[in-house]
Amino acid sequence: MIKNFGIIGCGMIAKFHAKAIKDAKGELVACYDQVPQAAERIVREFGGKAYGSLDSFLADPNIEIVTIGTPSGAHLDPAVAAAQAGKHVIVEKPLEITLERCDRIISACEKAGITLSAIFPSRFHDSSIKIKKAIDANRFGKLTIGDAIVKWYRTQEYYDSGAWRGTWELDGGGALMNQAIHSIDLLTWLMGQAVEIRAQTALLAHERIAVEDAAVATVRFANGAIGVIEATTAAYPGYLKRIEIHGTNGSAVLEEEDIVKWDFATSAPEDAAIRETMANKLSGGGGAADPAAIGYHGHARQFIDVLDAINAGRKPLIDGYEGRKSVEIILGIYKAAETGAAVQLPLKNDPELLVRKSGMKR
Repeated sequence: MIKNFGIIGCGMIAKFHAKAIKDAKGELVACYDQVPQAAERIVREFGGKAYGSLDSFLADPNIEIVTIGTPSGAHLDPAVAAAQAGKHVIVEKPLEITLERCDRIISACEKAGITLSAIFPSRFHDSSIKIKKAIDANRFGKLTIGDAIVKWYRTQEYYDSGAWRGTWELDGGGALMNQAIHSIDLLTWLMGQAVEIRAQTALLAHERIAVEDAAVATVRFANGAIGVIEATTAAYPGYLKRIEIHGTNGSAVLEEEDIVKWDFATSAPEDAAIRETMANKLSGGGGAADPAAIGYHGHARQFIDVLDAINAGRKPLIDGYEGRKSVEIILGIYKAAETGAAVQLPLKNDPELLVRKSGMKR
């Protein structure tokens, strides 16, 4: 029975991973970070062995699953190395910051015959699952509008706190790639494949960063529905993220984990209970103003799914291909904003925007 985890990247998100591992009945046996003191801090609090060398960490036979919490543009190398070492891999969002890098991770894991999952815990919240089941049961009728709204606030000190923050090379983008990606993933999980994007992005409120702190995009989905994606880290004091799903026979509105609207032309026996039990689910501010205020229970549920998938010999609910989808949409938004033209999905080639702006190699 596979259950032993190792963590690569021991910044803020590592604590969420460690807590989720415990709740998933896994065991944290090792941590690695380029800064040895960071790994030692996690080990002191949660147990395991601290490593200052990635090779030594991956050579530890006790490690069966690796979670990766390095900066977004530094997921590729440890993920591929872990796969080649025969470890199952869970990658914090985004899977990577270009499609080519995402595909290299997916390919390495497939070649090694190991399980890959990209972390999108919002899909595992009870309220999200209720909406998804209602869509699948055709309670909404024909889907017409789907919106994702992330109006958060980050101080200048937040961006100044890490040299990787707000860079194309390691953050991969701004309010979209770092903050709103969870909502974009959830929106498209509910609404279906996005096929066309128009967009505008801007840097309005922060200094010393190269990426956007405000973005608006319109989306057309494969089913004919349309929608809006709004993302910012410049909306003081920061508000709860919001998903709105509308159709010819029903509407639902999600704020963080709360279903605040649940209205259908034809009622169902479970509606009253959903309105009562799916409200007041919120834990903390959901990251609206404080990135450390997010809950980790969605991570725990996803880790449970990954463990079950590995031990049962099935695919996890969110594999590498699912994790790649939101990255493609965000890159499409960046391309649409830069060119001023509609962008069709799937992208034929990786947009060159990140390469041009950062000087990074393809």
